[in-house]
Amino acid sequence: MSKKGVLLVNLGSPDSPTKKDVKKYLAEFLMDERVIDIPYLSRLLLVKGIILRTRPEKSAAAYQKVWWNEGSPLIVLSERLRDKVSPKTDIPVVLAMRYGNPSIQFGIAELANKGVTEVLILPLYPQFAMATTETILVKVEEVRKKYFPQITIVDFPAFYNKPEYIKVLGDSLKESLNGFKYDHLIFSYHGIPERHIQKSDITKSHCKIDGQCCQNHSEAHKFCYRHQCYETTRLTVEYLQLKEDSYTTTFQSRLGKDPWIQPYTDETIEHFAQKGVKKLAIITPAFVSDCLETIEEIGMEAKESFLENGGESFHRIDCLNDNGAWATVVADWINQWKIS
Repeated sequence: MSKKGVLLVNLGSPDSPTKKDVKKYLAEFLMDERVIDIPYLSRLLLVKGIILRTRPEKSAAAYQKVWWNEGSPLIVLSERLRDKVSPKTDIPVVLAMRYGNPSIQFGIAELANKGVTEVLILPLYPQFAMATTETILVKVEEVRKKYFPQITIVDFPAFYNKPEYIKVLGDSLKESLNGFKYDHLIFSYHGIPERHIQKSDITKSHCKIDGQCCQNHSEAHKFCYRHQCYETTRLTVEYLQLKEDSYTTTFQSRLGKDPWIQPYTDETIEHFAQKGVKKLAIITPAFVSDCLETIEEIGMEAKESFLENGGESFHRIDCLNDNGAWATVVADWINQWKIS
């Protein structure tokens, strides 16, 4: 009989906010063919010949702004979540990162050393994307084949529309907004290139990114990041019964000159400030753990832009992090799988 265990997997972080460690982390991250999906030699030239010559210093400065005494916020918060989930189940729960440490190989080895022969991979991403969930599953299989052929892998699907996730997200949002009377609420998701949407389209014809395809039912939605983001917004709004004109869905963190999914968060925030929106709230539901993209990009850069363009109050809503109700939801998923 197989012994079950769970590997929670998040994005990852540099080992420290130094230029050296940030450069090492960015090299691993950006050389992933599912992050920058261009031919290997072109990617090598772009990443090592251009990006890594300038970006590590800037990124290190950004990491230094958000770094905690305990370490990277994303790592620390992911560890806290694991520590709250573990007592709620009687099977081993281990944490790994897609990039950096602790690695996926390290995480599976830890489970194997506990006698585990069947591992549930639970990516800590609500929505599916090539550059998040897919690259985790590909890396897991690569590691399994090479080092742990005796282990069986099961993957947990994207949970963007699971009622229990929507409830805990909605309740967290409501609690955070208690006492803050906002003029508008932005749901800001991490952006991806438009071509990633089309590459993930299993129908090879549905995803036209034309304003309609995400609303029209299709098998493509199982792997459509854009649709899943809009569904997360729709379901959360429905749960909280928000007014239709009180919120907007946007996408942040674009890189390079290729078209990325729109509307862009930075441009939208600037636009609202210039049009007279004085109190803005923003939530980032593509992440379950606060990180550079939420704390620095939204909580610092976006806030500064909003205030400089005429806004008065800017409220960044924390990710679920180690929220107790969220830890219970994750544990419940694990326990349901355990008895399946």
